[in-house]
Amino acid sequence: MSYTPKVAVVILNWNGKKYLQRFLPSVLSSVWPNLEIIVGDNASTDDSIAFLKQEYPSVTIIENDDNYGFTGGYNKVLEKVEADYYILLNSDVEVAPGWIAPVINLMESDPKIAVAAPKIKAFDQKGYFEHAGAAGGFIDYLGYPFCRGRMFYEIEEDKGQYQQSGEVFWATGAAMFIKQHCWRQAGGFDDRFFAHMEEIDLCWRLKNIGYKVMYCAESEVFHLGGGTLNVENPFKTYLNFRNNLLLLQNNLPFWRATGTIIIRIWMDLLAIFRFLGEGKRKDAWAVSRAHQNFVLSLFKKKKPVITGHRHYPLSCIYKDSLVWDFFVKKKRHFTDLTQEDFL
Repeated sequence: MSYTPKVAVVILNWNGKKYLQRFLPSVLSSVWPNLEIIVGDNASTDDSIAFLKQEYPSVTIIENDDNYGFTGGYNKVLEKVEADYYILLNSDVEVAPGWIAPVINLMESDPKIAVAAPKIKAFDQKGYFEHAGAAGGFIDYLGYPFCRGRMFYEIEEDKGQYQQSGEVFWATGAAMFIKQHCWRQAGGFDDRFFAHMEEIDLCWRLKNIGYKVMYCAESEVFHLGGGTLNVENPFKTYLNFRNNLLLLQNNLPFWRATGTIIIRIWMDLLAIFRFLGEGKRKDAWAVSRAHQNFVLSLFKKKKPVITGHRHYPLSCIYKDSLVWDFFVKKKRHFTDLTQEDFL
């Protein structure tokens, strides 16, 4: 590259001093000649900001006046950041010094690449993939997201089986690289999501106008996960079920979205019964609340459609039912799926 793009690593923080203490040193060791490290703070009530100012004065701090969640927080912070590339990085991610260059080099190779992510592995079990992203995200025709290396709760050991970089459907928000002009063209995240699946929505909206989303196997990071909302939190259940419906509403043509959402609501009822059978009444109620909130959201303003040509069909969509294959056919790994069934 004759010109070195400016890269801004932007970490969104909310009362996460313990994660900054633990993981920020590795981020500061990142090697890139035109790099800025930024912490955007969502009105933390701990002493995160005082800690940063005292221990890491080289880090740029951008403070929000309230907790706007993951979506609103990043939207407000990135309005104030000038760079060619944004890297949205969770505060609980450990990186190696050379993690940036392979991803930027990949993205610079094609102007149609808008978003990319490295391999995401588990911080506590470094030989295994991590739930949020693994080796690149995909989606089935009913809108169920999954990854190479992670389908539902089944997480694979990394044995080099996904060591080939390539196009995927979505990139994780835990370590998302995005070109600034693509972020701004898309209008950032949809604030309605608050947290969870907002990155899938953003990637889908960009793919709808012809951009590509990539997985870079030559870079890997280690994600602790569950720092803000752990897997057992009913609020996380609520967000996942509600946001999955918003995802379909935002990105499918009206009649296709309508039919798919109706099917999904019926399938979600099965999830409610499963939660009740497992004694997880709060999770069952969370799914019900998700449906109620989604119906109310239909009367609110949604994210504007990005101007440009909408491309159908899209690549990296699984044409079969992931639920059926996983729970009935017992296909637990990405490699068990019939590869010819991907668009």
